[in-house]
Amino acid sequence: MNYQETLDYLYNSLPMFQRIGAAAFKKDLSNTLALCAHLGNPERKFKTIHVAGTNGKGSTSHSLAAILQSAGYKTGLYTSPHLKSFGERTRINGVEMEEEAVIRFVEENKSFLEELKPSFFEMTVGMAFWYFAEKQVDIAVIEVGMGGRLDSTNVILPEISIITNIGWDHMQFLGDTLPKIASEKAGIIKPNTPVIISQTQEETTPVFHEIANSLHAPIIFADQHFRVTKKSEQSGKAGYSVECHEKSFKITLGLLGNYQRFNLPGILEAVVQLRKKGWEISEQALAEGLENVTQLTGLKGRWQILGENPLVIADTGHNEPGIREILDQLKTYSFSKLWMVLGMVQDKDISKILALLPKDATYVFCNADLPRALPASQLAEKASQFDLKGFIIPNVNDALNFARKNASSNDLIFIGGSTFVVAEIDDL
Repeated sequence: MNYQETLDYLYNSLPMFQRIGAAAFKKDLSNTLALCAHLGNPERKFKTIHVAGTNGKGSTSHSLAAILQSAGYKTGLYTSPHLKSFGERTRINGVEMEEEAVIRFVEENKSFLEELKPSFFEMTVGMAFWYFAEKQVDIAVIEVGMGGRLDSTNVILPEISIITNIGWDHMQFLGDTLPKIASEKAGIIKPNTPVIISQTQEETTPVFHEIANSLHAPIIFADQHFRVTKKSEQSGKAGYSVECHEKSFKITLGLLGNYQRFNLPGILEAVVQLRKKGWEISEQALAEGLENVTQLTGLKGRWQILGENPLVIADTGHNEPGIREILDQLKTYSFSKLWMVLGMVQDKDISKILALLPKDATYVFCNADLPRALPASQLAEKASQFDLKGFIIPNVNDALNFARKNASSNDLIFIGGSTFVVAEIDDL
């Protein structure tokens, strides 16, 4: 099989959560453990960092990978879902996994995969571990797919674990209260292994303390050590001041989203903990990694500016806390009229999100091209119950182009509502 045939085989023969939703979700680690055993347990052949959380785990993972890369380490990065290409999920020093390696992995393991019948995600986790071991990375940053305790990535024994925050998302799988969701995310905490909580939240703090204490895992609430304030934004970079133990310093971050203020304490504390474990990360490597995170790792879709006059901004935030942050940041811009090009998935309760959205914006409802997407017409119907009005243009790029053609030069167009909507933007 060539590369496209190999991908078609994987997409069509393995259940894929991002396409079909719940039917692809496996609630135990048995398939992942079996696949790793078949591959010779590659996950034990390199060091790892494990990152979980409701929002911010992707930005945190990319930032840490960029810092380690800048420090001279051969750094693996596993994230999901991919936006543009399958190879995005598995990178080394920012370079996507080669097509040849994907073909070879499937060829060598096809009969076992057909016998095991793992989910698409379980397969990609095994493939990433196999690739990182083969390429002999020094360390790999591994982002949790969903939850933590039963996530396929939770077979590693990391140097440190990081939990960014807890919010309302995937409640049908993780629980219907924040403490229940926190308990699932806390499943990545390992015995005697430091765990960093990026954002202190009253409801979830006792859960983290209890689980960490039971495992004798040192726990650090990073935002109690690092106080981070965004000060400026120019040329695609954001300036922050950081206070830590009565000293202060400035950092430049190559990501514009105001919500990065919640991620930065965890990233900075992770560097402290890694240094304690003997990883050599200079102040220069820290600064270079943060400033150049998008160039070093290829991160896309995080408050990404796609055009000026009118200003077009894309962001993958898709749950209630993520949308709140997006709306707060939009209020910091000056514009004549706000256009919202929106699409969502159908297996989530979107009423809380729709209740937050501004009624004076003009909406263009669309849907990503996958079975899990909520049809644009249904989204428009639900939105009308919240006095949100606009146009129905199902194709993502047609919807964005419609907004661009009809907006004036001093309007602002936001496009998002789902990771999969952002993934289909042609000029991302």
